[in-house]
Amino acid sequence: MNAPFDSCVITPAGSAAGPWRARLQLGFERRGERTVLAERSHIGPLRLQKALYPEGERICHGIVLHPPAGIAGGDELSIDVTVGAGAHALLTTPGAGKWYRSAGAEGRLRQCIEIAPGALCEWVPQESIVFDCALGRLETRVELQGDAAFVGMEMVRFGRSASGERFTAGDFRSAIRISRDGRPVWLERSRIDGGGRLLEAGVGLAGWPVSGTLIVATPVVEDEVLEAWRGVAPIEGDGAVTRLPGVLLARFRGSSCEAGREWFVKLWSAIRPRVAGVPVTVPRIWNT
Repeated sequence: MNAPFDSCVITPAGSAAGPWRARLQLGFERRGERTVLAERSHIGPLRLQKALYPEGERICHGIVLHPPAGIAGGDELSIDVTVGAGAHALLTTPGAGKWYRSAGAEGRLRQCIEIAPGALCEWVPQESIVFDCALGRLETRVELQGDAAFVGMEMVRFGRSASGERFTAGDFRSAIRISRDGRPVWLERSRIDGGGRLLEAGVGLAGWPVSGTLIVATPVVEDEVLEAWRGVAPIEGDGAVTRLPGVLLARFRGSSCEAGREWFVKLWSAIRPRVAGVPVTVPRIWNT
């Protein structure tokens, strides 16, 4: 069973000889016109590169590193991020994450993000690849206060399809909870079974190996932003857009992570000036 959302702290343990137990804790604060990385601590193989400022001092970029490069059965990773009042942090990863095949133990990644009033966190990791026979558990909790905003991107490839592998066994479960001032604004749980019907069903992946979600949580989503999103289509695959109170959501399914990410960047570009006051600057690491 999935662990409860409130269980975001793990017991530090693990070594190269066994499952990893790792935790990364980050805190961003606004000091004057600058967002600074005020807190950084880790246990195990999770790190953050130094604070980067490709857009100027108001926005702090960071690259989350997991040197083992993937999550194996029995691994438990936890990332806790706090973005203080008025701060703006953008976090990404250096490359595709991996969920390795397992002989029976589950691999877990828990992500907890707290965003104070007037702050923005953009959580835009690169894609994840779920290997055949993987047992993956991804849990994300976002706590918004006041007029805080959140942009989250997730792209998952089921099976190493570039080498002909399909997701025939195992399962991948994900859960996300976004709350504002303690009240849920978005709750979702999903489960994809290796070889299961959702991989081929029209209500699932419809035979495509890649699935993606872009979610923006902000107090107000203007009509013109929704219309702008609806006016942009992915270059391949299927895309759809939904608006709910305080949430704008885009779904993608297709054969290419690159096509999904290109579409998401266009959508992100349409709303970022409204939530951040600046145009999108694609993380440089995406081009390496």
